[in-house]
Amino acid sequence: MRCPFCGVADSKVIDSRSADEGNSIRRRRECSACVRRFTTYEVVEEIPLMVIKKDGRREMFDRNKLLGGLLKACEKRPVPIDVIETAVNKVEKDIRNNIEREVSTRQIGETVMQYLKEIDQVAYVRFASVYRQFADINNFMQELEILMKAQHKE
Repeated sequence: MRCPFCGVADSKVIDSRSADEGNSIRRRRECSACVRRFTTYEVVEEIPLMVIKKDGRREMFDRNKLLGGLLKACEKRPVPIDVIETAVNKVEKDIRNNIEREVSTRQIGETVMQYLKEIDQVAYVRFASVYRQFADINNFMQELEILMKAQHKE
C-alpha cells in the first residue's frame, strides 16, 4: 500500500477491524519511511450490479455516483462525511440484498430518499427536487407538505 503522504510502497498494519457491518475491513497503517499514519479500507468484490437508466440503457453500478449525489444533497449542511458514507453503504447493501443483478434508477432513488429523510430534511428535499424532477414550485410545496405531515405524526 502506497503512503498517501510520501508515496513509499512500504507500510505496516497497526490495527485491523471489520467496518460497515462486515462488508469491508478497516486497516490503520503506518508508513515505514515518513512514519505517518493513514487508514485504508478493503471492500469485498461483489457480483456486478447493473443499473437500468430511465431511457432503458444499462450501466455498471457506481457507488461513487451515489456518494456524489449524497454529497451534493448534503452540501453546506451539518452532516458529517461518515454519516453520508454509512448511508451509501446501507443503500448499496439494500439494493444488493433485494435485487439479483439489475436495479432501476427509480429503486435506487427511492432507497436514497428513505435514508436522507432520516439524516437531514433539507438534503432530502434537495435530492427529491432533482430526483423527482420538480417542474414548478407546486411540486416542491407538495413534497414539503408530505414531509411536514410525517414530522407532525412523530
